[in-house]
Amino acid sequence: MTKKGHPFAVLGTCVLVVLCGCSDDVDGASQGVKERKRATAEITPSTGQSVMGLAAFTAENGQVELTLQLNGLKPGVHAVHIHEMPDCGMDGNNAMGHWNPTNEAHGKWGTPPFHRGDIGNVTADATGKASLSLRTDLWTLGDESSSTDVLNHAFMVHADPDDFTTQPTGNAGARIGCGVIKRNP
Repeated sequence: MTKKGHPFAVLGTCVLVVLCGCSDDVDGASQGVKERKRATAEITPSTGQSVMGLAAFTAENGQVELTLQLNGLKPGVHAVHIHEMPDCGMDGNNAMGHWNPTNEAHGKWGTPPFHRGDIGNVTADATGKASLSLRTDLWTLGDESSSTDVLNHAFMVHADPDDFTTQPTGNAGARIGCGVIKRNP
């Protein structure tokens, strides 16, 4: 023993401070750190198509980031959109039209008017690969009471480019790949 007490008493006090110093706030919000929410849509091909990929969504600090990776596309430009219904059946036709909670005309992302599901175009290289990154405060993730929540909608890949003017679809052609946006466990 030392003059200040048992050597393990100091260690015990440190452990107690660490354990008790934490709040019940698991996501750290009381310390200014927001929980990172994640969701994905696994893109599978429609009948006779070969496109596959992953649309990954991450929400943090009031922004949602989309990272899209596709392969199996024909080289060239292809439209990608978020569609209303979380159903890729009937080769994507069960997904209905573009997700449009603001009831605006179809258009180009970031240039009003546009649907919140009007993401735009990706360009597939000679090997059929395409990617896209997008960050926005116009979407939320996991806020089911909100009209801005991307969860439980279909993510669609089209055969043709979006012309950004044809109403309400952008003349994007056939639905060649689809996945439902679901929260990651």
